[in-house]
Amino acid sequence: MTTPTLQRLGCFTRVLDNTSAAERYRLAAEQIAQAEALGFDTAWVAQHHFHEAEGGLPSPLVFLASVAAKTRRIRLGTGIVTLPLENAVRVAEDAVVLDLLTGGRLEFGVGTGGTPSSFTAFGLHSDQRAEVFARHLALLRDAWAGRPLPGGDRLYPSSPQLLDRVWQASFSVAGAERAARAGDGLMLSRTQPRTPEAPHARLADIQLPIVEAYLSALPAGRAPRIAGSRSVFVADDRALARRLAEEGLRRGLVRQPVPGGPGADAPLDLLIARQDVHVGTPADVIASLRADRTLAHVTDLVCQVHPVDPPHRHILRSIELIATEVAPALGWRAAAPVAAKTAAGAPSSSSSELQTTIA
Repeated sequence: MTTPTLQRLGCFTRVLDNTSAAERYRLAAEQIAQAEALGFDTAWVAQHHFHEAEGGLPSPLVFLASVAAKTRRIRLGTGIVTLPLENAVRVAEDAVVLDLLTGGRLEFGVGTGGTPSSFTAFGLHSDQRAEVFARHLALLRDAWAGRPLPGGDRLYPSSPQLLDRVWQASFSVAGAERAARAGDGLMLSRTQPRTPEAPHARLADIQLPIVEAYLSALPAGRAPRIAGSRSVFVADDRALARRLAEEGLRRGLVRQPVPGGPGADAPLDLLIARQDVHVGTPADVIASLRADRTLAHVTDLVCQVHPVDPPHRHILRSIELIATEVAPALGWRAAAPVAAKTAAGAPSSSSSELQTTIA
């Protein structure tokens, strides 16, 4: 297996702050602005329909358009758009407009996901997802490339540059091979279900075969793009980090029990291990991330606080500690400051970049 070099640091939000929907969006935008000011390269948002405990954002492109007006440099990604539930041509149009308005900052992650009930509400059956996904993704590519669509029309404006910024999320070897053959990026999840035969398997045991399949199927000359999403919550004090992790993990399991997983009353260390959470002081998290063998093979490390989901001020502090302590310990160097936009769009000189040269 040829090992890619980690190139970018990202933040990810499922927009789950414990407040109203409007306030969730405001806080998530503030978290992304904080990440940009501290040098993160990418910011990703998840799309979820109907179920507020899973995620609070059904329209990621609309949200990212708002965030784009308040940021300058950070790349903005969908992690993911549930493509089977979308009109592919309309999504293609919205993505092109957003990419043009942001100066080419859009990263477009897609997947087949979504709960079965979500498919029902859209007039589909969950068992159709793979077939519909493939059809919609092909239509999306045709639209961006400027090729004729059914009926003969062509997308205006077209956007062939977006074809090089498609990412496919996958839990499987087959999905990784599909992404690689298309020349797309591969998005690895923050955790994956364990089988009854290997309930204590390490996440790397599950994901390294997926990475290997992707790299093996990638066309010659195509640079690999592998994003490893990880649950990372950093605090100044270990006891505080563990207390907030315990509150969040137990709260989440009460709302959404994991089939075959530990219950909400399980010991905290078991909950942390089974949900693949990296939590603690900067030193704790540095050690934990270094022990994750999958991360030696990714080009993008993308950090999210879910399933801890602590209060907003602690999320901001975690983002800061990742940028100022965790990332430097992994080989990052601070680069020259870069001006960021204020809410009114005026330049500000309060932000700085980190050059992503993780050793």
